Amino acid sequence: MSLISALQFLRLNEIPEAWVDAVWDLEFTEREPLDDTIEDELAVSGDKAFRTLYQCLLAHAADQQDGASQSIWAILGENEVSIKSLVAVLSFFVLAGKAKTANVQQRVSSLHAASLYLLLLGIPGSIATKVFHEVLLDTCSDLTSYCWPQDSGKKRKKDGLKSSQADGKRSKPQRKGTSEMEVDESEEEEEEEELHFSAQDLVKIRNAVVLLVQSLIQLLQTFPLKDRPQSVGNFTQIFSKLLYFEPVIGEMTFAAPWDITKLRSVPEMAFYGLQLLCSPKHGDKKESLQRVFHRLLYVILMMNKANKGKPSLLVPSQAILSTRDQAIRFVCHLVEQQKELALPVLQILLQHICFQMVEKSEFRSYGSQAVGMLTSQMESTDYASFIKWLFIFSRSSKMVCRLFSVDVVMVLLEQPERRPEECQDPELSCFLPHKFLIQNLLFARRMDDSPTVQGHALACLAKCLELPSLNVTWAVHNLFSATGTQTVFEGEITEGSLSSQQTQKTYRTLPFRTVEISSTDGSDCDAKENLALLLRRVKDSKTNVRKSALQTLVGLLKHNVITLSWENLATLSERCRDPALSVKKKALQCIGELLAAKPECSVVQKAWLQGVLPAVVDSENSVQDKALEALDQVLLSQVKPYSASRHLDASRRLTWDLLGLLCNECRNLSRYFSRAFTIWSKQNKFTQTLITNLISHTEANHAAGAWLLLSKVVSSSPRLPYGKILDAWDSMVGSKDVTATTCCHILCVMGDIAVHLNEDTKDRIVVDLMSWLKTFTLSLEVICAAVETLYQLGRSEDVKQTQAFLNQHCGELVSVCEAYLAGIILREKGAQNLNEELMVKHLHTLGVASLHCPAKVGKRTVLLVESVLTTHSDKLAECQEELPASLPLSQFKANSLPSKVRAHGVITLGKLCLQHEELVQKCLPVFARELEEEFVKWKGSLFFRFMVALVDPVPAIASLCEYCLLHLLLKKNPEMFSQHFIECIFHFSSYNKHKSYNKFPQSEREKVQFSLKGAQHREKRFRIYRFLLEHFTDAQRFNITVKINQTILACFADEELPLDADGAEILSDTFNILSLKEMKLQAISTPAGSAAGEEPEEENMTTMAKAVLQVAQKKVVSQVQKKAFIENTVPLIIGLKSLLEEKRSLVLGDLMAYLQVTMQEYRNEVKEFFSGDEQLAAELEFALKTAAKEIKMVEQMDNCSLTGDARTPTAQVRNLRIYNEHKVLDTECNFKINLYTNTISAKWKAQCSTS
Repeated sequence: MSLISALQFLRLNEIPEAWVDAVWDLEFTEREPLDDTIEDELAVSGDKAFRTLYQCLLAHAADQQDGASQSIWAILGENEVSIKSLVAVLSFFVLAGKAKTANVQQRVSSLHAASLYLLLLGIPGSIATKVFHEVLLDTCSDLTSYCWPQDSGKKRKKDGLKSSQADGKRSKPQRKGTSEMEVDESEEEEEEEELHFSAQDLVKIRNAVVLLVQSLIQLLQTFPLKDRPQSVGNFTQIFSKLLYFEPVIGEMTFAAPWDITKLRSVPEMAFYGLQLLCSPKHGDKKESLQRVFHRLLYVILMMNKANKGKPSLLVPSQAILSTRDQAIRFVCHLVEQQKELALPVLQILLQHICFQMVEKSEFRSYGSQAVGMLTSQMESTDYASFIKWLFIFSRSSKMVCRLFSVDVVMVLLEQPERRPEECQDPELSCFLPHKFLIQNLLFARRMDDSPTVQGHALACLAKCLELPSLNVTWAVHNLFSATGTQTVFEGEITEGSLSSQQTQKTYRTLPFRTVEISSTDGSDCDAKENLALLLRRVKDSKTNVRKSALQTLVGLLKHNVITLSWENLATLSERCRDPALSVKKKALQCIGELLAAKPECSVVQKAWLQGVLPAVVDSENSVQDKALEALDQVLLSQVKPYSASRHLDASRRLTWDLLGLLCNECRNLSRYFSRAFTIWSKQNKFTQTLITNLISHTEANHAAGAWLLLSKVVSSSPRLPYGKILDAWDSMVGSKDVTATTCCHILCVMGDIAVHLNEDTKDRIVVDLMSWLKTFTLSLEVICAAVETLYQLGRSEDVKQTQAFLNQHCGELVSVCEAYLAGIILREKGAQNLNEELMVKHLHTLGVASLHCPAKVGKRTVLLVESVLTTHSDKLAECQEELPASLPLSQFKANSLPSKVRAHGVITLGKLCLQHEELVQKCLPVFARELEEEFVKWKGSLFFRFMVALVDPVPAIASLCEYCLLHLLLKKNPEMFSQHFIECIFHFSSYNKHKSYNKFPQSEREKVQFSLKGAQHREKRFRIYRFLLEHFTDAQRFNITVKINQTILACFADEELPLDADGAEILSDTFNILSLKEMKLQAISTPAGSAAGEEPEEENMTTMAKAVLQVAQKKVVSQVQKKAFIENTVPLIIGLKSLLEEKRSLVLGDLMAYLQVTMQEYRNEVKEFFSGDEQLAAELEFALKTAAKEIKMVEQMDNCSLTGDARTPTAQVRNLRIYNEHKVLDTECNFKINLYTNTISAKWKAQCSTS
């Protein structure tokens, strides 16, 4: 078909000239309507007509190029075909397809018309014939964005992730950046809901898109764009968008095709188009490369970048990741093609990948991989130059930059190390070794300001040890080895032409050129300091830092970088009890890894036990489960039948090593170990096979461990081989080689199986036990176990029969011990040749046996034990008929017996007190004196029981307790009162909602019996608080005020503690405590030089000097207190006042009363103090003025002579009575403060109740 015939369907001869002029006048920005008849005729034009015309034009263009035919423009001119009309009609089709409501035919016709226009434009002479129009060119080039259904694009937009800022700040809601997003989304959905495209429709549109892209490529092959940089930029953007058009099947090659129709997919065509844009005919090659790399930057970063605004993140789906990989390979292809020209642009691309990276870990991972792939294309000199830039980049002020630099380092460390001699610039050769990356980039982040970066750097350092490179491992060794040499690179880094100007912070103003940054941070490679720092990071306040430091520490220990010392391993064990759940789990995992790597190391075994066993009683069930699983795998699961001829493998040998430690060095962990077996017993984990296997090991060298396990599992096992256990018992009784621990375990087993033994066997064992005990050669722990076994052997269903058995045998032991003690204490010179060990064993046996036979413990026994703790007295040699209710303090002076004997005397006396409660009152001074000697420790509720005794209704007890506290205990431990003060506030109010305080174990009976909760006990509580505060130093008063702010007021202000009824009581007490005069610093409240006038004249100068010094001290202390109040207390008070007002809490009155007491010294600075809450400042000023008036009235009345029937007003009498009764204020000024404090507090409470 001829060209003219192919043009007939466009009806060019019927198009009005006026319409054509109008279209050109509008510059193809709007679709000018045609006559309805003509428009209907054009609308019926099908795909075939457009394709026929396209093929005719293509054939004529080829012939014209070969000189075989006449010019197309000449043919059109001869046939009077208006080129202006042709372009106008083609634009009519093009603009019709841009509409969102365009149907399939309109979209296909639009794409074909655009292809025709691009084909015409590529034919020589198109400029002269005025075919070229820049607006129409841009519209036709980007027509795919409008004609291809945007469902997938819109979906990606909705699901897309919002980009976070490169500087690590929280991202703001993203602006709509693309042309699709500029239109209201709801309208777009409504319009597109009406359009449904079938698979055939999509195939038609796709074929038309392919034709359009091919036309674009043909245009670039023939039509130079050197003088049209705007068009080149548009083409670059269009091709980069087409990379996502469809997935590419198979491997993509970037070699230039001899026939573009052979390209299989649109993305392949797009890559080829980008390659054409880098040719010289379209402008400077370097600028073109920059332009292309800039667009590919966002493909690699997986971002959607419009012309304006910040880029938004794409969901990293398989298609997005595939396109990213293709883009990276395409960049590598261009660099390989154009080497010298492309390498500087590649540097810029790498810098922008780093600088525009976001904080999300998934994107950082893919970004660092991209950097690794791209740097592999560099020569060593360019690579070293990039590492130099990366080093400075790792010191950026933006957290995400420092974080990403760590990721990049880890990828680069996986590449083969480059040799310094490969670098042409000697000054850059130092950047090539992996050692530089590890020490100066990775490990340098250990001191980072951000905990996130610290943690990530430490975690990556641990991974370095797993890399196959020996140089990497050596570099890490060098960091923590005392023999390592220190390398300093700072001079080489900072001496350069790097600009100190900081990089632009916004994406839209960041030009695609070299990113210049500067840094003044240094590095340090001192081995001891590095290890010490790592151990500090294990205890860091941030959770993720502790977890990463743990992983690093384990890596260093596993690979023998640092020694397996107990200090290092204890740090690891301690983290198994970390406050954070995730850290506890991480620590358990790490210590398990270390045990698996070093199963033969006894120190590691001990650390594993110290870490895992306490976790069995952790408050978190998941931690308990993890610990139990580890114990099961390492201990229970490895118990196999024993054979002397079979060698134990590593895992089984580890099991018995651990059990051996539990029998010796780690016996203190037995409580946790027993707890594990209690849990397992409920799960029926103890099978008959396990018991049989354990008994087979009782004859091995590691029999102690077997008996340990048997002592835990026998009580939960229904069937046992009693004969073998009895044989072991007979062997133990007749042997002297059995250790004390093993004896205890065998005794425990005997006690557990006692119920299954016949009476003859029981009697035989009882005889053995009694004869064994009466030798007093057993260790203390064996004595306890033996007496307990004795009880198990005599236990029966008849309680009276059981008690008779115990009275007979335990009573016999008590009598023997009593006779021994009498021989030592009541005889003259009985203690001269005292056998200390034998004395201790008799005392211990007496205490243990007495618990089972209280009826056999007489007054003589008690007096004998008391005599161990007191001076020898003739009165104690007599067996008195009745014990006195109380004994004088002089009786309880210490005697000359050894400290060890007296310590065991205290323990035995305590056990006797359990049998006779009346002994407690009598023996309280004894315990107090022994507390002073630190034989008894201040643990649990002991201190608080002393405090309750301080307010006992019996004056003698209260006085005795005060004497013990002040004259015995406080002198020994001056910090005792201040250490327990905060806990007293929570304990005596029975408040247990705080995460740290009042958490020690108490029985329900104790809680009820010793509670001082409620208004009825308020006076007792405050007597205790005043007593403690009176004996504080000023430093303790100041510190306790700060601590009250942090642990009580801040918790309520931040609503960590609920403001319920219990919370209101605690908060009310706290404000009243802060208002006490005992809380006031003595350095401020004591008048300076008050008695100077009474001193002799010769001492007056010294006194004046002291007075001046006291005034100066008072001024300094006052300024410190004022600063602390403004910075720490005022913000909390303002927050609490708002919260209390919101809750309408009566505690508001206590808060205001506290403020009025505190602000007396600063009454003229109220507005300055409370500038953050003007209303509170005004209320406080008014309250202070009102109180001042009331005080003035009281003063006037005090100065008057009250005669006749004159009476003091009721309110004033009430306050004066309070003053006289409690004597809580010493001076007239303090009395006045108390007066208006009570008055104003009552007013506030009344006001809150009314509201």
